[in-house]
Amino acid sequence: MAAAARARVAHLLRQLQRAACQCPTHSHTYSQAPGFAPSGISTDYAFEMAVSNIRYGAGVTKEVGMDLQNMGAKNVCLMTDKNLSQLPPVQMVMDSLVKNGINFKVYDNVRVEPTDRSFMEAIEFVKRGAFDAYVAVGGGSTMDTCKAANLYASSPHSDFLDYVNAPIGKGKPVSVPLKPLIAVPTTSGTGSETTGVAIFDYEHLKVKTGIASRAIKPTLGLIDPLHTLHMPDRVVANSGFDVLCHALESYTALPYHMRSPCPSNPITRPAYQGSNPISDIWAVHALRIVAKYLKRAVRNPDDLEARSNMHLASAFAGIGFGNAGVHLCHGMSYPISGLVKTYKAKDYNVDHPLVPHGLSVVLTSPAVFTFTAQMSPERHLETAEILGADTCTARIPDAGPILADTLRKFLFDLDVDDGLAAIGYSSADIPALVKGTLPQGIKIASKF
Repeated sequence: MAAAARARVAHLLRQLQRAACQCPTHSHTYSQAPGFAPSGISTDYAFEMAVSNIRYGAGVTKEVGMDLQNMGAKNVCLMTDKNLSQLPPVQMVMDSLVKNGINFKVYDNVRVEPTDRSFMEAIEFVKRGAFDAYVAVGGGSTMDTCKAANLYASSPHSDFLDYVNAPIGKGKPVSVPLKPLIAVPTTSGTGSETTGVAIFDYEHLKVKTGIASRAIKPTLGLIDPLHTLHMPDRVVANSGFDVLCHALESYTALPYHMRSPCPSNPITRPAYQGSNPISDIWAVHALRIVAKYLKRAVRNPDDLEARSNMHLASAFAGIGFGNAGVHLCHGMSYPISGLVKTYKAKDYNVDHPLVPHGLSVVLTSPAVFTFTAQMSPERHLETAEILGADTCTARIPDAGPILADTLRKFLFDLDVDDGLAAIGYSSADIPALVKGTLPQGIKIASKF
């Protein structure tokens, strides 16, 4: 690698580190050598895998009432959004709760792409309800809202920013016990049924941030492929882009033994620890499924095989990134969606401007992986090959452009909006987009 390229990478990394959170939970500072012990060594020496229990099968949603009964639940909060509340997945859950004698109340005011305000509205609802268990039926917005509600109802005296990632919040470790939460995903993208992450727009600063703690992950995820058949094609596509980037970013993230500082206590070891041998397996497998099935899932709403496999891929990638982390695509996506002006994505029935999360993530992916390939070219070539590139005669220095071109073709085949200009941004917005990216320290886990 040319010295100038290395210097450019190092310079950008130093800028990101200076602007980002430097607490033990969120720092991803580069180091040359792995740490070997928890006593004063600069880099970590261990990684930890945390994932929700997962149950997969067509029609498995009908078991949710029995699960709650087995947990001894007496007063359950069923959380969803207003669109889904009228659709079969929610009805299937309610039928199961009624059949098994479970008392429940419905909260259907979840906001697609939630904000701190919508989180707090849900929190107030559950605090009044004194619930002993939760069921979240929907996409990542619903599952993340339910995680936050469960957390703050279980820690009623905490300030909202106590658990929010630094530097926006205090990033305190979660030490209180939470109530059981069963997640029933109806989209195939976030993998939120597997992770301890809850993302929202912080309206005051117009940036996205979140809460990241193993303690808030769902108790059980019920992955029912029948729920994917109701999704419009653009929702399938945008959800799939999130899976794509979860897999690519976690596989190319900073290795866990290069992350610093080494935690003095395991409770401060971050959920996003860096790439590791177990997360790698899930990320690569998810990427293979995306390559094989995403286009089919988008183009044919009745292709149960394709949509079922994408539903699984979402969970697989969730296990990968939920323990390894993501990096620049996600870090830059948050201001892209948070600063949206008038753009409203097709197939999303909302009353506010919206850049879907998966779209905001994937738009920067060709540029991101052109840049990151300088430090892990073999992994970039491997993923390009999985996505269909012929790499037999590829040169290592060409890894970035090869993966970028492969992604461009993949996205072109799926009719993706052509860059940030297509969703309402111009060069005048670059300073605000950069400003919104720099606080995303928890997301910057690039393999530099």
